[in-house]
Amino acid sequence: MTDGLEIERKFLVEQPQLEKLNIVGSADIIQTYLKSGKGGSQRRVRCISRNGVLTYKYTEKIFYTHVTRHETEREITEEEYNRLLKERNPDLVTVEKTRYRFDYLGQLFELDVYPYSDRLAILELELRDADQKIIFPDEVKVLKEVSDDHAYSNSALAVRGAFPAEAYLCEAGETES
Repeated sequence: MTDGLEIERKFLVEQPQLEKLNIVGSADIIQTYLKSGKGGSQRRVRCISRNGVLTYKYTEKIFYTHVTRHETEREITEEEYNRLLKERNPDLVTVEKTRYRFDYLGQLFELDVYPYSDRLAILELELRDADQKIIFPDEVKVLKEVSDDHAYSNSALAVRGAFPAEAYLCEAGETES
């Protein structure tokens, strides 16, 4: 179980060529949001498939800032996962994505690729502190930071089933940075 402060930044990126990255792992994730918890905490369950092996996780988050939150996460059984699915938030749809983890200069990035886009992805990095300098590999084209843009949250992407229209304009270089 993990329990503690999480500092994370998120970026909209063009999908890089995976073979050019130092991929250290990948997983197919089905993420379902549950009804809010105590104090308005965000709750979710995940079914994670790695090399054909399924695991299940329960996560609860309390957001402090756009990059800082308190996260509690624990592995659960398939039975508990199925029981918790009954507490699904009916206003949010299930998120499906493939997550690739890659190392670059000692930074462990997570690249989330969604089935509705073969051009865009979300890149995340957990930080030691909010002011930590991030060095991106040349193979990754960052279009913009989306840490504080709810339109790029997993739940918003899932509801829309697509990236916001402005993301494609950003990719084409038609928006200001």
